Amino acid sequence: MTTLIIARHGNTFNPDDTPTRVGARTDLPLVEKGRTQAIALGRHLKDNDLMPDVVYSSNLLRTKETASLALKETGMKTHIYQMDIFNEIDYGVDENQSEDKVIARLGKEALEKWDKHAIAPDGWRVDPEQIIQNWHDFAGQISTTYDTLTNEDMDISETILVVTSNGIARFAPYITGDFEGFSSKYPIKLSTGALGIIKFSGGKWEVLDWNIKPKLD
Repeated sequence: MTTLIIARHGNTFNPDDTPTRVGARTDLPLVEKGRTQAIALGRHLKDNDLMPDVVYSSNLLRTKETASLALKETGMKTHIYQMDIFNEIDYGVDENQSEDKVIARLGKEALEKWDKHAIAPDGWRVDPEQIIQNWHDFAGQISTTYDTLTNEDMDISETILVVTSNGIARFAPYITGDFEGFSSKYPIKLSTGALGIIKFSGGKWEVLDWNIKPKLD
């Protein structure tokens, strides 16, 4: 049985900053709250018996820092594998623009479609079909790997942590084959520092929970 934990990196803006659309071309570090969120993520994993056996992140600093701090908090010692497929999307002309400016250009309806149905607005450099395929390929790889280790005499479970960004994480539930059912039950957007849990059992993936926000000290 494989448990896949999808986590979004922590905050990259301070309270007095003006948040912008930070995509693949912008490599920001975590701010103080972001580091606190990363530590809270690790503590949540430890307290809820979700200790990761394998950890993945994107190549972006904000995800690598989040993964490293969370892993350190769990007390686990394992390598963090960086994969291009977990890099944030490219927001195109809206990269590094404030939300007001993005809304002014696109309109609220276009952003609602993105946040409710993962339909990318015009002008963004994103290929949803490729992202979905990447998730399917990744999920197929990890489920096959650990299913082959399980037989009638062994009950082996594996927990995989992926730290990525908002634009990529929302497509992960496509691996269940029922994205519409998922999106009707949960908001597809992960908050900063939040996580979702997807489990593979009985030959299929199922979302157990989504947008879980670990408690901050």
